Amino acid sequence: MTAETFFGCLFISFGPAAALFFLTVAGEAQDVIVLIASGFFWLLALLFSAIWWIVVSPLKDQLAFAVVFSVFFQEGFRYLYYRLLKRADAGMLQLSVSVDSPLRRHKLAYVSGMGFGIVQGIFAYTNVLKEASGTGIVGLTDGHPDQYFFFNSALMTCCFILLHTFWSVIFYDGCNSKKYTYVGAVVAMHMLASLITLLNENRSSPAIALVINYILLIISVAASYFVAGLPVSNLTALLTFR
Repeated sequence: MTAETFFGCLFISFGPAAALFFLTVAGEAQDVIVLIASGFFWLLALLFSAIWWIVVSPLKDQLAFAVVFSVFFQEGFRYLYYRLLKRADAGMLQLSVSVDSPLRRHKLAYVSGMGFGIVQGIFAYTNVLKEASGTGIVGLTDGHPDQYFFFNSALMTCCFILLHTFWSVIFYDGCNSKKYTYVGAVVAMHMLASLITLLNENRSSPAIALVINYILLIISVAASYFVAGLPVSNLTALLTFR
């Protein structure tokens, strides 16, 4: 069963992101570079969060404190990466094959958000997958509160990868159009999504965090769709299978 658990959780957690990558990103080298560089900026956010956690030693035992400042660092580096892309935009235009596309800047935001999310997912879930691939898992028996731990973690990882992807679309558009309420909304949603995972410390309520975060994902997808200026008729046709 460990092989089934490992591959099942692997495909649940990274399958949607992998599909989006190969369908929408892998075909253009520039987008792949943007995605990888974005992942590096998330790593910098993680590094600064770790340094802050070490420096402020009296609060090391407060997980909520670490979560709050981790969110601020991640959003700070999301903004720094936006600034970097903006400064590099002229050079990127000369190399891009989709210069005339009205969705080009939204696609850059989408790709950079995917890079953020994928690297976070790798760091958050790799150790869990490693445990799932072992010869047996002690204690995860029927009726135990943690019996769906690997499955719940896979769903949460998938959710955060997609959240970061669409948050960047909203965040970058807010910066471009100086609609800072968009930026604030992304920070607020990120803070809520991260803090709500602390409910997992109460082993009887992981479903609450999952439901709330997937509601946030639906809101984020809808918001990024309208921010990109896509017609409502396209969304209606998609939802009605026309």
